[in-house]
Amino acid sequence: MQIFDPAIFPILAADGLTNGAIYALLALSIVLVFAVTRVIFIPIGEFVVYGTLTLAALQLGKVPGTVGLLLALLALAAVLEAIGQLRARRTRNALITLGGAAIAGVVVWFLAGALAPMKLPLWVQSLLTLLIIVPMGPLLYRVVYQPLQNASVLVLLIASVALHMVMTGLALVFFGPEGSRTPPFLEGQLGSGALTINWQNVLVMLASGLLMLGLFLFFERTMAGKALRATAVNRVGARLVGISPTSAGTLTFLLAAVIGALSGMLIGPTVAMTYDSGFLIGLKGFIGAIIGGLVSFPLAAAGAVLVGLIESFASFSLSAWKEVIVFTLILPVLLWRSLTTRHIPEDEE
Repeated sequence: MQIFDPAIFPILAADGLTNGAIYALLALSIVLVFAVTRVIFIPIGEFVVYGTLTLAALQLGKVPGTVGLLLALLALAAVLEAIGQLRARRTRNALITLGGAAIAGVVVWFLAGALAPMKLPLWVQSLLTLLIIVPMGPLLYRVVYQPLQNASVLVLLIASVALHMVMTGLALVFFGPEGSRTPPFLEGQLGSGALTINWQNVLVMLASGLLMLGLFLFFERTMAGKALRATAVNRVGARLVGISPTSAGTLTFLLAAVIGALSGMLIGPTVAMTYDSGFLIGLKGFIGAIIGGLVSFPLAAAGAVLVGLIESFASFSLSAWKEVIVFTLILPVLLWRSLTTRHIPEDEE
């Protein structure tokens, strides 16, 4: 155990706020997905890993393996959608679906194959990373979760665990066991002496704040956001007024994929990401979501920032017990929630 030096307090606080900002974004994603679809989205951490390692592969001039995964998901989703159209005797729509998926797949394959070896500027590679990773969100919803949308929360949780394991294994196949970092978007430091903070950390906190503000405005000012809020509050009522649960789920997973991929690119310069890093990162976001009761966005964000701060200070003074301290935080929260929450059977919600 190291003796705490007050002089390093600002450094630890800055690191904690930086990690906490990422955890807050993941916590918001978990709360959003659960509120709308009843899915505890464990693979959100894998989107962070895919975002970092895909960008790292593009930095090396390689076509990332996630391109093949995207094309496979696109083909499978198109086939499932076409089968549904054919059962409804909409042959033309089925052909349009298959044709559109084929065109989209060719475009993605051509862009990735042509642009990856060129080692373009970082911002172009970041856009290409988003193009590869973000569509996986709604595609995974269509392939994995939409067929189970009427299943119980337990079945959906089992599906999430299985998907997490599959995506982790694929990450090992695509990127290998070695850790990778990405270059910072901003170089240099802010401040002088002991009170210094990397511009990259400032960017992470600023980008996280802007994303949270964007989500707030989206839910408050747009019809799509209000539809998601209605679905989160009352799924049956939202369906009765014409809000499609399928469309709401697709949009929710799209937002979660955007947040996960952006988080991965933002945290990539500060954390050596490996194929299996997603579980711990997502779990820390999940602790924040649990603090918010899987319903409150502000509490989830605040809880996730608290997790980041505790992790940062524990890593200095009690590094061997860092993870134990962080994950033990969930126990009193669960106990308090259990004692203060009235339990309602799922079929009565």
